[in-house]
Amino acid sequence: MEFRVLEYFLTVAREQNITAAAETLHISQPALSTQLKALEAELGKQLLIRGVKGSRKVVLTEEGMILRKRAEEMLALMHKTEAEIRGSEEVITGNVFIGTGETEIVRMFARVAQELQKTYPDIRYHITSGNAEHVLEYLDKGLIDFGLIYTAADPKKYETLPVPLWDTWGVLMREDSPLAEKTAIAPEDLWDKPLIVSHQRGDDVPLNRWLGKKEEELHIAATYNLVYNASLLVEEGLGYALCFDKLVNTNGRNLCFRPFATPLKARCQIVWKRYQVFSKAASLFLQRVRTELGDSQN
Repeated sequence: MEFRVLEYFLTVAREQNITAAAETLHISQPALSTQLKALEAELGKQLLIRGVKGSRKVVLTEEGMILRKRAEEMLALMHKTEAEIRGSEEVITGNVFIGTGETEIVRMFARVAQELQKTYPDIRYHITSGNAEHVLEYLDKGLIDFGLIYTAADPKKYETLPVPLWDTWGVLMREDSPLAEKTAIAPEDLWDKPLIVSHQRGDDVPLNRWLGKKEEELHIAATYNLVYNASLLVEEGLGYALCFDKLVNTNGRNLCFRPFATPLKARCQIVWKRYQVFSKAASLFLQRVRTELGDSQN
């Protein structure tokens, strides 16, 4: 299976039309069709349904959707590897890939990147958002260099660097809501309220413990992946969002943040694969992060 043919397949999947894909790829339509049929023959599966409802639209079969996901990962890894090799000269260039959830601690990465930018302006940084499960999956597949997670990591698979910074849990609410009169929120204040919670709750075991109720005993009105979207739901009166402090700018909005009455803080760690061979850019970035954190292994 050639990478070139995977590029062809992904272009067809994106365009949903073989003729349009051929024009994008600057090859003839018959040549593209031949390559796609050869790919299906190689895999022994139909990947495309052609001529849907009498049109020229092409849709993916279930096997085609699986191949699209894997092909995107394979090509991303290939491009990342090519960039690392091309940037291996003395002048440090290239990419640094980071996976993280939403946290104020990303500012620490930003400070390191900004300082490096002064000397190495051609290093580019890529931030991927996700919970611990997604971050570790991306690490395992080689799609990112580092992850920032709030759960334990298998020491047999990953190296870790604790971050001596803390995120503070609390509640994002409308300024005119009943709980806004309080300076801090107790678990029982939320038991009968509509809650908006992260759907990445696998990372939030201490939060579940703090609430003192099983999820099915609470009124979960909505879940979110990005806290900005959660803030819009709160602003429109859907409920109270449980989130970290300092992630939503409440200035000029009908919103306020209240911490928990019994403080609940979360500490994260930077992780990467054991025996990872970093690009020069990623290696330099890790070195500077260690310096920023005052790590003794630096």
